Amino acid sequence: MKNDLLLKSLLGTCAMVALVPAIASAPAYAQEQDAETVSAPVAEDETATLQTVVITGSRIRREVASTSAPVTTLSNDVFAERGLTSAADALNQITSLVPQFNQAAGDGTSSGDGQQYAELFGLGAGRTLTLVNGRRFVTTSSGLGDAQVDANIIPTGLIDRIEVVQAGGAAVYGSDAIAGVVNYILKDDFEGVELDLQYGDTEQSNYEQTSWRLTAGSNFDNDRGNVAVNVEGSSSPIARFSDFPASNRSRITSGNPDDTGPDDGIPSLTEVIPAYFWNFNGNGTIYNAPAPPPFLQTTLNGSPIQFSPDGSIIPYNPGNIIGIPFAEGGDGTRYSDLAGLRTGVDRLSANVIGHYDLAPNLRLNAELLYSNTEAESIPQGYARTVLNQTDPALGAIMFTASNPYLTDDAIASLSAANPGFAFGAPLWLSRHFYDDLFPSNIQKNETETWRAQLGLDGNFDAADRNFYWSVSGSYAEVNGSQRVWDANVSKFNAAVRAVDDGTGNIVCAINADADATNDDPSCAPLNPFGAGNISEAASQYVSVMSGQDYENTQFDFLATIGTEVYQLPAGAIDMVLAYETRREEASFTPLEANQLGLIGTGTLEVPTSGDYDTNEFSAEVLVPIFGGEVTLPFVQEFDINGTYRFVDNSIAGEETVWSLGSRWEVVDGVTLRATQSRNFRAPTLNQLFAPSTTVVGNSGFDPCDADRIDAGPNPAVRRANCEAEWAANPQYGALAGFQDPAENFSVTTIETGGNANLRNEVSDTTTYGVVFDNFVVPGLTVSVDRIEIELTDGLSAFTTEDFMAACYDSASPSDAVCSAFTRLQTADGTNPAGTVATGRTTTFNAGQINFKGEVYYANYGFDLKDVAAALTGDITLGFEATHVSELSTSVTGTTFNRTDDTVESPDWTGRFNAGYGYGPLRVSYQLNYLDNVLRVEGATIENDPNPYVDNNITHDLSAIYAFDNGLSLRAGVTNLTDEGPSYPTLSYGDILGRRYFAGVNYRF
Repeated sequence: MKNDLLLKSLLGTCAMVALVPAIASAPAYAQEQDAETVSAPVAEDETATLQTVVITGSRIRREVASTSAPVTTLSNDVFAERGLTSAADALNQITSLVPQFNQAAGDGTSSGDGQQYAELFGLGAGRTLTLVNGRRFVTTSSGLGDAQVDANIIPTGLIDRIEVVQAGGAAVYGSDAIAGVVNYILKDDFEGVELDLQYGDTEQSNYEQTSWRLTAGSNFDNDRGNVAVNVEGSSSPIARFSDFPASNRSRITSGNPDDTGPDDGIPSLTEVIPAYFWNFNGNGTIYNAPAPPPFLQTTLNGSPIQFSPDGSIIPYNPGNIIGIPFAEGGDGTRYSDLAGLRTGVDRLSANVIGHYDLAPNLRLNAELLYSNTEAESIPQGYARTVLNQTDPALGAIMFTASNPYLTDDAIASLSAANPGFAFGAPLWLSRHFYDDLFPSNIQKNETETWRAQLGLDGNFDAADRNFYWSVSGSYAEVNGSQRVWDANVSKFNAAVRAVDDGTGNIVCAINADADATNDDPSCAPLNPFGAGNISEAASQYVSVMSGQDYENTQFDFLATIGTEVYQLPAGAIDMVLAYETRREEASFTPLEANQLGLIGTGTLEVPTSGDYDTNEFSAEVLVPIFGGEVTLPFVQEFDINGTYRFVDNSIAGEETVWSLGSRWEVVDGVTLRATQSRNFRAPTLNQLFAPSTTVVGNSGFDPCDADRIDAGPNPAVRRANCEAEWAANPQYGALAGFQDPAENFSVTTIETGGNANLRNEVSDTTTYGVVFDNFVVPGLTVSVDRIEIELTDGLSAFTTEDFMAACYDSASPSDAVCSAFTRLQTADGTNPAGTVATGRTTTFNAGQINFKGEVYYANYGFDLKDVAAALTGDITLGFEATHVSELSTSVTGTTFNRTDDTVESPDWTGRFNAGYGYGPLRVSYQLNYLDNVLRVEGATIENDPNPYVDNNITHDLSAIYAFDNGLSLRAGVTNLTDEGPSYPTLSYGDILGRRYFAGVNYRF
């Protein structure tokens, strides 16, 4: 978002300066062309490397080829080849991880705080553990929520590789490793100086992305030590829904009047494009009474009316009204303008990493990290409309003819429209203030992270064996903040009640009445009539900064020791013992406006803090049964490994978890592998200790709403339960066509709070698979693994929406579940009877998740000379795919929702890569594939006008050219064919369209 022009200039300047030596040496290079050209080593394809590395998922020293669990590795080459600017971008290249884009869903919710978390298999980001160099990292999100680490803070310039254990890992690493583990392995031997710059933009020139990096490192003291420093930054902008065709559709669905029943082949819903809120806009529509029915709109000459920016009265076109609150077209507020599409992120990080060999068998290592991430997003702005009349102080603005901001022409027009207005009768103004009330309509989130780690590792001989050991301690602190301007409700209501003080001055009525106790000398009157008429003084008076600060701290100490405990004929039994103690602290401090209840519904937000300690012991053993000189037919190698972990958490109590794995090499190049494990996740501080508060908000989806009554996991059961309730409450009116305004507007009183009686959630995980490595075909590696996860006692965030779904979708609904929400028994003038009036949000140990699927990887590399002597260069081919055969989730443990084979969790996700290398040139191609799916669970032509979503295929192309002097230039096209998201989604595919990047790297 900043310094883009500077970066463009630097790109060009550095490229030209660095090219000078290459150009000067061109004749000598030409004279050598008769010599045989040797291709530079082609980097192994990043899609699915199974290269030999020290693995994540075990503390025993071994290699990927010897692991019994599926582990995939992404090398650092991926950043240059695909034009990636952050570790978060890199995670999106792995098909088993749910893509994270900081993108709004299109339903009015925010695009997020700019943090992007690893989430394996769609089980939730809190169930994927993040490590850096095999050690836990401090939570970067609000520490009273899930334990999550923002991938944006990881230094890309120091990443050696990213290792992902797919399924489990709690026995080795502790809590949160249910879906798996993501481990960022940093370089520890960087030498030289490296400058990297990159610039990218879309074809429409509306989404500039920039990055820069400086990395320097050196060995010292006769190579006994190495130290490296990395400073880098990147920037991506805010995106609005209007920026891209697919997001600018402003699409909703509404009841279809042509539908005759559940079996007529006609959807019960129809699309509305473009959808608008007809009840309000940015100028202000006018009502005779503060309620949303169309007949209450003030009309003049047969037309509804509104204010214009100059304060005059002009006709208002509400569009084709299809109910409350939506219309097709018109002059209202466009549905897609409620919030921004994508959050803009500026990231800056500085890191120092080093080691020093104190003795031949003793190494000191240290890491120091600093990161600052600033995010900007466009939230829903402030609005005072007839849709929020539950509390008149928050609803439409009442005004009379005495308001001095009304022009004489406006008063005359309004009096003609409503004769009572001329005699003091009020009218009501319904409008939003998204653009002209506050100093800024941008929400800002900032996260600052510090982490220092110091460790020793070494080995020694004792009792006729060698012991390898490590000790490390780390301290980390995260300070986060959220800031957004909001309206001080009482000041706003005072400011809009403007009067003439009798001398021609416009003042606030509270300063002109006879009651001196309500005077506020700072009150500045506010003109709400038409967009752009609010004075700076009025804006400053009513605006108040809202938000929160949070702080997370973590101290972690880890000690390990391992050795070969006994020599078997097939090899040595390896064992590692580990002890870890950790203290986590988190605090949440709302700003003064939030604590005093000055904004919104007046909820008094309470500062909260919490902490816990955990002491954990683990033992891991690897037993070779066959191998080396001890073999049998079809048993070249066979080993068993196991891990046991005991956890004593000061809040959640004691827990034991374990894993058992086996590896069987049948013949050279064919290996079978399998694991069984028990994993866990401890409840978070927020789930345990969140203070009890009452807020007014949206209810979430109402299963009895006409848009949803024929959907869900059990449509017939849902409809029957809704019909039964409506029959018992005839005052609700007709169920057919029922639209619950609580879905979209803050009309439901919701009680929220923690649950101090929570237990750990646990999962049983099974994996089994086969690896073909150079079997039959030299250079070809293929792996296939089945993964099955059953989670019980799940820490489920029960929202009002969840309670309603569990109630109406169950054949035998629980009274406890169904009593967690209530409906409005009689219409209140704004909302119809049947509207969800109260609800509850809390956490229970009731959830269940069942996941079943497979991960597929293949790599093939060969020299073209092996195909034909006349050909030159190297080829690498890579394939990665994740298949989800079942993902069923139950909040309550009774009713399950299956999201596999839907947009949320497609059954097949795949990537294919091809690379060609010849001398200093490397060309890369990537195909990204999403399978055809249902739009949502249970979608049919009866309940959804677009039940099926087509597959989505995009293509990327890039090239890198490395000169002899350390300079390399790169360029690429992402989404070559400009393929948008599959209709009607915004996220099933690439919303940004075709875009380009160019970069320069200079190392010396």
